[in-house]
Amino acid sequence: MSDQAELLIPEPISAGLFLTYHCNGNCRHCMYACGSSWPADWIEIDLAEEILGLLSGKIKGAPFGERKIGINYGLHFTGGEPFLNFELLLRLTKIAKRYGIPSLFVETSCSWCTDVELVKRRLIELRQAGLDGILFSVNPFILERVPFERTKRAVIVGREIFGENAIIYQEFFHNLFLALDIHETVPFQDFLKMAGSVLNYMELIPMGRAVYQLDSLFTKQPIDVFLRLSCRKEITRDWHIHIDNYGNYIPGFCGGISLGQAVDILSGRPIDLNERRVIKSLVMKMDDLYRLGQDYGYMAKEDGYISKCHLCLDIRRYLFSRGEFKELRPAGFYNTIFRLQNVEGG
Repeated sequence: MSDQAELLIPEPISAGLFLTYHCNGNCRHCMYACGSSWPADWIEIDLAEEILGLLSGKIKGAPFGERKIGINYGLHFTGGEPFLNFELLLRLTKIAKRYGIPSLFVETSCSWCTDVELVKRRLIELRQAGLDGILFSVNPFILERVPFERTKRAVIVGREIFGENAIIYQEFFHNLFLALDIHETVPFQDFLKMAGSVLNYMELIPMGRAVYQLDSLFTKQPIDVFLRLSCRKEITRDWHIHIDNYGNYIPGFCGGISLGQAVDILSGRPIDLNERRVIKSLVMKMDDLYRLGQDYGYMAKEDGYISKCHLCLDIRRYLFSRGEFKELRPAGFYNTIFRLQNVEGG
């Protein structure tokens, strides 16, 4: 595999389309380091329409019905917070509907849900435009930023408009916050005092901002544990890939990795691995990425890593600061990681 020059990415069967990385939160667990420090860059309509056209016929609907939704099925509009540009969200919904893309939904933090009539009006417009459903993100990290009253309001109205296609991720925390009679925001440290043990029930993926801001929740292991592992499966997966507002094709949840422009990948153009050394290393094994980092002066963290994703990101952010790697995109992801995590290179 060491002399492999090209890599063909399978057609995606489910995907998320970023409208923006901008949002009004800087959640500790965010895999894509979204937040208020990002510029309000929104995907251009022409680019979005081209991408949606290329996704048409590739995206598979939920197995229980093409107008039903599920977390890992169909196509979802995401970010950042998509509702910060409602008119764009509405236009893209109409375009996706015209292309016949199944299991179409949007995910939201509910930060915008300040008024019942506003929520009702917007969700009805989206449903009439062709949106199949909505996903409400609920967890202790969003609770730090979004008053729970807004989330409750959104869920009640969402179920009225979309029925069973209004889903909560994660419902455990929604029910817990109701039981605790929470109304406003709750700082994470206060939540830990209230119900810290319940984090055992949370699906918390150790990548992105989480590996720096939530590392105390995980057990760290020495680098040797991860060096024989490969990320080929993650790089070439065909489900739940993401395409951002700059047109970057992101494998799975791997924030800050661009396999190239989505229009090229979706058109069947293979990746030239000789032009993307980070990706070439990842499809072999982590040791190759580590040696690439060492070539630029990277030194392993003495206290270890919580996952291979942590090791990968730590090397990538170092490489971003030391050279030009076209697969380390968008630049804002790395600038945000440096700024918000306050971590030093090396």
